[in-house]
Amino acid sequence: MTLAAATNENLANLSNTLIYSAMAVYTLAFFAYIAEWLLGSRSRVGRTAAALTGQKTAAKAPAVTVKNAGGTAVLERPKVVVRAAAGARDVPDGPGAHGGDEQGDLYGRIAISLTVLAFLIEFAGVLSRALSVQRAPWGNMYEFNLTFSTVAVGVYLALLALKKNIRWLGLFLITTVLLDLGLAVTVLYTASDQLVPALHSYWLYIHVSTAIFCGAVFYVGAVATILYLFKDSYENKLATGGTPGRFATSVLERLPASASLDKFSYRVNAAVFPLWTFTIIAGAIWAGDAWGRYWGWDPKETWSFITWVAYACYLHARATAGWKGRKAAYLALVAFGCWLFNYYGVNIFVSGKHSYAGV
Repeated sequence: MTLAAATNENLANLSNTLIYSAMAVYTLAFFAYIAEWLLGSRSRVGRTAAALTGQKTAAKAPAVTVKNAGGTAVLERPKVVVRAAAGARDVPDGPGAHGGDEQGDLYGRIAISLTVLAFLIEFAGVLSRALSVQRAPWGNMYEFNLTFSTVAVGVYLALLALKKNIRWLGLFLITTVLLDLGLAVTVLYTASDQLVPALHSYWLYIHVSTAIFCGAVFYVGAVATILYLFKDSYENKLATGGTPGRFATSVLERLPASASLDKFSYRVNAAVFPLWTFTIIAGAIWAGDAWGRYWGWDPKETWSFITWVAYACYLHARATAGWKGRKAAYLALVAFGCWLFNYYGVNIFVSGKHSYAGV
């Protein structure tokens, strides 16, 4: 039987149709998220500014009156300063993308519903691709991109299902998912086909699937880190008496406080780091089975290890008092940049033993 005969073209074409359909629904979700941000109430933002104003000037409180036999004594209340004990800004989380009103919340719910629908359609597209060749749907960069974006959206929806208030992440996530899918169906598209013999191993299901999941979670953490940097700069500007633009205020006031964003990105990265460690170990075991050696400093192996070191340094930095906040956030983005280069840069620009999968 030839390789072409082993491919179910009907399922392969169905997969392509489903992927394009998912992109269409993601686009509708994107506009719904935009409507949530634009039409949500602007009158309910400003909590950060109010809190930071309280930091700079003591909040006025009503005086305490004490009556006694000799008259009335007026005592001043202690000054109230809105600041955390550790010295960090203690500001409340924003009201969310919808701005805290019913109209914005309605568009947000529509956006989530469309995101769920697009996720299911894309998942069906990935599954059809797998069934068309009876193998795991991540044998090349095109398939990896499809599965990666599907898992990233799945992580976002799972966190929402766990009652995590992260709907503010939706617009930024879906925007980049659309860009990822656009890259996949144009530059990276590869016709459905069988794998080269070296990839016929159960380790393909273990090693690559964990790499995809780790990358998707790292990506969610990276988006939160970027938003943290913007929100932290906004809070710094307010704290020093600056006046941010109206657009920046409208957007950034609705995000969680920078401390909340920082904590979220840290927890996400820390939670998946052990699995990334397992991914590298699983790859080494597979290399031992396939090539007779566990580690040979192949470009893919090298950059996987560099990525591991970068995230390990980030996690260590978070445990060091002098490396919290922005410096640790920059290190997190460097680590995610290493992961991106490990996937795109190494696969496209560098030749090695992992080059057999093709683009």
